[in-house]
Amino acid sequence: MTLTPAQQLAATDRAHIIHPYLPGTAEERVVMTEGKGCRLTDAEGRSYLDATGGLWLAQVGHGRKEIADVAHAQMQQLEYFTSFWEFSNDKAIQLAERLATLAPDNLNHVYFTSGGSEGNEAAIKMARYYHHRRGEGSRTWILARDKAYHGIGYGGGSATGFPVYHEGFAPMMPHVSHLTPPWPYRTELYGGADPTDFLIAELEGRIAEIGASNIAAMIGEPIMGVGGMLVPPADYWPRVREVLDRHGILLIFDEVVTAYGRVGEWFAAQHFDVKPDIITTAKGITSGYTPLGALLVSDEVTEALLQDHGFPMGYTYNGHPVAAAVALANLDIIERENLLSRAVTMGEYLHAQLTDALGDLPIVGEIRSVGMMLAVELVADRETRTPLPMNPARMPHDVIRRETGVIVRDSAHSLVLSPPLIMTEQEAKEAATAMRSVLERTTPAGDITK
Repeated sequence: MTLTPAQQLAATDRAHIIHPYLPGTAEERVVMTEGKGCRLTDAEGRSYLDATGGLWLAQVGHGRKEIADVAHAQMQQLEYFTSFWEFSNDKAIQLAERLATLAPDNLNHVYFTSGGSEGNEAAIKMARYYHHRRGEGSRTWILARDKAYHGIGYGGGSATGFPVYHEGFAPMMPHVSHLTPPWPYRTELYGGADPTDFLIAELEGRIAEIGASNIAAMIGEPIMGVGGMLVPPADYWPRVREVLDRHGILLIFDEVVTAYGRVGEWFAAQHFDVKPDIITTAKGITSGYTPLGALLVSDEVTEALLQDHGFPMGYTYNGHPVAAAVALANLDIIERENLLSRAVTMGEYLHAQLTDALGDLPIVGEIRSVGMMLAVELVADRETRTPLPMNPARMPHDVIRRETGVIVRDSAHSLVLSPPLIMTEQEAKEAATAMRSVLERTTPAGDITK
């Protein structure tokens, strides 16, 4: 039997590539070969609507020639040199200055990485090292939250609040304590209390239990992405910041998903009117055109890090000139095309489309959004809010993709959308209609009828 080129690619993939989260028994492969705007094309020529932005990152859409041209020009000029010690390059310097102008006004310093997981490893080390440099070496504990996702390194992976990321990798990093997440829809988590009141009391209690003098930082996603796009009450982060300040504990905002326009601001810290000590970013900084991450660090933390021999941690690709050039071009597009305001208006439009298409379905518990981060939480019963059982053989998001070509993501019993910020109204309608076509056939038992 002669295989088509597409079949040969799939067979070669199965033979040689280890995919994250894919068991070896899985035969299906979707081999993408082209992208333009919000559209993708696979090796068989089928078109897809990318309603996930890859992994939350395709802010300016796929296939932007102007970004490719910038990368080409930079590779011809300077493809790479180290940024360790006294060495730097012009594009990294320009990007750092640009980020400092966009960030909350206390965050004037930048530490480059290759991505979000690296960034959270660095942030945790920075927090501990900051206290060490100040003579408080006992401050080693990191506060995190259940349902959090902070990457797959040992530091960030330990702060991540899902058992699946710990099982088989233990022992994880010690001195990490997980708190209840802000998830207002799940009122049962708070025993009838106001969610923020409950969470702040829990935070105060945990600090007292561990001892404030033993805690370095709290790390949190402003909006919890992998946990199901969980949006905290408006007063949550300001009150958390106040508690941490009283106890000398740093606040790390993991904005790997939320930064660079995703929520309608450059950073979700601005949306919640909070000034963290460190912000970790990646993903949307280049819209995925090349790997890059950047930590934005406060003046106070930086001053401690740069004492004596400096911060003794670096990645080979810190401040990579091609990645920095691509990031500058990407930020130019976000500004030029007013994508921050577009994230707000299109997010509201997409939310309305989802509400119209799905709001009457008994398995839809809640539709929530901030900017172009949206989630549809699925339940077996609206009254009890029991999560919808999931059949691994026929997951709703997989069926939606196979039947309609619309790509959405499953996260903690929710279908999550994070499209490119350039999504059109017609594409928003297409996504909502596709989801309706499958969810209206999904039973409270989690079965999808023909």
